Amino acid sequence: MAKPTLPRPTDGELSILRVLWERGPSTVRQVHEVVSRDRPAAYTTTLKLLQIMTEKGLVRRDDSDRSHIYQARMTEGQTQRQLVRDLLDRAFGGSASKLVMQALAARRSTPEELGEIRRLLEDRRPGKRRRDSHPGEADLADQDADELEEDNHD
Repeated sequence: MAKPTLPRPTDGELSILRVLWERGPSTVRQVHEVVSRDRPAAYTTTLKLLQIMTEKGLVRRDDSDRSHIYQARMTEGQTQRQLVRDLLDRAFGGSASKLVMQALAARRSTPEELGEIRRLLEDRRPGKRRRDSHPGEADLADQDADELEEDNHD
């Protein structure tokens, strides 16, 4: 049985999620201070967006204190994978190679990014033992691989 997916966040909701991923659980005021730097908006707009996001299941609200605390329900990586899966299906007919080719054609990659892409591709080869290129990177790659494996079996 497929894992239930949350609704795709809007651009405004994504900007709030980025704040929550970076800061962790936060009050409306804390979120508003960060998001209003880039896009000035009223405090009530941020509050309303967080209320809508709670109804949609994108965030959790802890209302045990006077100031409600909001927290993202999914990690940044989980949300990104969900968005990529959706884009992959809708725009590329499920073809990962078409998605990657368009992503690489859309903007020039730095040599460092290309090296990282090569390492990731090499690490995904069947029967290939992963070599650690950066400390801590293997743990993240293992976590991503575990999550990908889990997603593929759901």
